[in-house]
Order: sequence, then structure tokens, then C-alpha cells
Amino acid sequence: MTPEALYASPNALAAHYRHFRVTERLLLTGHSHQAWPDVGLEAQQRAWLDAAQYVDDKWEHAFAMADRVQRGFAGLLDDPDGPVALGTNTHELVVRWLSALPLARRRRLVTTTGEFHTIRRQLDRLAEEGITVVKVAALPATTLADRLAQAVDDRTAAVLVSAVLYENAHIVPNLARVHAACRRVGAELLVDVYHALGVVPFSLRREGLAEAFVVGGGYKYCQLGEGNCFLRIPRDCTLRPVITGWFSEFESLAHGEPAVGLQVAYGAGAAQFAGATYDPTSHYRAGAVFDFFDLQGLSPDRLRQVSQHQVGLLADRFDALDADPAVIRRDRTVTLRELGGFLALESPRAAELCRGLRDRGVLADYRANVLRLGPAPYLSDQQLSTAMDALGSLVGKLARR
Repeated sequence: MTPEALYASPNALAAHYRHFRVTERLLLTGHSHQAWPDVGLEAQQRAWLDAAQYVDDKWEHAFAMADRVQRGFAGLLDDPDGPVALGTNTHELVVRWLSALPLARRRRLVTTTGEFHTIRRQLDRLAEEGITVVKVAALPATTLADRLAQAVDDRTAAVLVSAVLYENAHIVPNLARVHAACRRVGAELLVDVYHALGVVPFSLRREGLAEAFVVGGGYKYCQLGEGNCFLRIPRDCTLRPVITGWFSEFESLAHGEPAVGLQVAYGAGAAQFAGATYDPTSHYRAGAVFDFFDLQGLSPDRLRQVSQHQVGLLADRFDALDADPAVIRRDRTVTLRELGGFLALESPRAAELCRGLRDRGVLADYRANVLRLGPAPYLSDQQLSTAMDALGSLVGKLARR
């Protein structure tokens, strides 16, 4: 499918999203929740039918779906052979990973002021228990990697940083410098790619992050829905998470119960960070969506091309409004190439603007004083222009008050 077919009205992809009614609504919620293609519903129904037909033997089919999801995430990381542990959310995976760190003797974690709440809240709570948490200023993102690298010392257990900042879509470049600093002192690096996958190509090989841990999920730009998160594990990993599920020894349990008194054993690869019994429905849906993206030619590079076009269009239309910067503004010091998948607009009345847009049929989201406009590949240029017309009308009314 060509980019031009996705920019046209009607958008050529939109017919595959009938249940989300993407042609009837202006869904600029792409940063927080993209629509799901119709194949997801069919896959969820298949999960139920498999359970009904196979009963307890359904797990053979469920694990095949999990394998498809693992391969899907590994492919997005340009790491087709890398071990990928799956989880319902990133929090359970991050907690499992934190429990594997040597925090008893290296009680220092380095992170940024721009991390999503999954990491931010958990580290704040660990700090209350005596773990030293160093928060490096996230902005400017262009030099964040250097600041993080300088903060790493031999007391540091790990660094936790996002590839794209969730508040403003700023891309964090040069993470290999942080990785090198960690390797020098024996610390670990965890990169959160949640706001990159599906909109900013992220190659572990090109980024020089082959020995880093990577966490993320498919709720947003990948259109996988809830329950589809992952932790990518370096191939030589020997960590033993304290928080560990029985699926980590799933294979060995088939041969009998573990012997009493022996050290707790872990499975190899992804099983090292495995959890426990879960609802496999989300994996059926995710597997179908990964297949759908492949069929439609929605590769990371194509999705980036479309996203840059759409975010650029929104930015140009916003600039043309010539809005009062006291009402709303955007940071023009950051170039389009330095942005992820949404346009962040600063306004002391962001909440009011978001509500006003919803009243006009435009769904967006906001956090504090930032209105976030998140396009998606199923939206046409005409829909994006209509949404910006609605914003212009709102801004004009606020400026006259």
C-alpha cells in the first residue's frame, strides 16, 4: 500500500477498521490508543473457540500465538533471534527485572525526569526504601545520553531510559553511549521503547544495543490492544529474578517436581523472565494484527514515513493558525525528524482544549499543560486538516476571552 493511498480521502486502510469507525470519527488518540483492525475481533473469537474445543489442551495453540507475538516484537527490534519474554503490562516485567539486579551491594539506579509512570512511580517507591535514584534532566533530549553516561559510576546497578519521551515525543539519540558507560562498570541498561515501536524504527543492531534490555508494548502504535508487553533479554544474560513465575520452569516440570533444597532453576532464554498463567486472548489478537501489518506492507520504515508526513501536516496547519502563544504554542526548536509519533502543544488550558475538541468530534489527549495530537495511518490528510480547523476555532474563542 503506497503512502499516497494512506493520505487520500478515503484512506485506503480505513476499510479494515470498521468496528472502530475511523472514517466517522477524528481519532487523534494515536499516542495513547490507536484503533484496532477488524482482524483483532476475529482473533479474539478464535481464542474462545479454541478454549471450547480443546479445553486444557488449548495451551498448545495459545503458545503458538505467543510465539508469533514474540517474533513480531523481535522483528520490530531488528533482533529476530533475540529472547523475548511476554507480560500483560510493562510494570510486571520491569519489577521482575529490577528484582534480578544486585541492589543489596549496588544500591544506585540512574534514570531521567521524563520516564513514563511505570518506571517513575516504582523507582520513587524504591527510593523511599533506601535505594539511591538519580534523576537526570530529560531535556534537551539531544544530549540526554551524554548526561546519563556521566552519571554512571561503579555504584550503579542500572540505567533506565526511554527511546522516545512520552510527554513530548522527543527522540533520545545516541543511547549506545549510555550502554558503553554501563558496560565499563558492570551496570545494566534498560531501554523503554513503548513510544517508539510502530512509529520510530528502532534497530538494536544499528543502535549498538545488542547487550541491553528492552521493554515495551503494543497498546499504542502497534494496535495490539491491552495485554501485549515484552522484555527483550540479552543472549548472554545470567540474571536470576527474585520475582519469578512458575512458567520459568515449565519445561522441566513436565519431568517431575523439582528436588527440595536445590537452588531455584530458571529456563533458558525468554523463560528466564517468564511469569505464570495468563489469559492468552490478547496474544491471539496481537498475532493477527502483526500478520495484518505484514500483509499491508506496514513496515517500521513505511509507518515512520506516514507518521512524519502526518505530524508534519499537523505542525504546518498549527503554524498557519498563528495562535496566541499565551494560549497555545509548540516548541519549534525541535525538528520534525527529532519527533516521534505525535505533536505536543503546550497550553495552560490543555484540558479545556481537549474537552472542546471532543465536543467537536475530535478525540485527543492531554497531560498537565500539554495537548497531544496523535495521528494514525488509517486517517486521511483531509481528516487531519478538519481536526486542525476545529482546534483553530477553539483557540480563537479562547484568545478573545
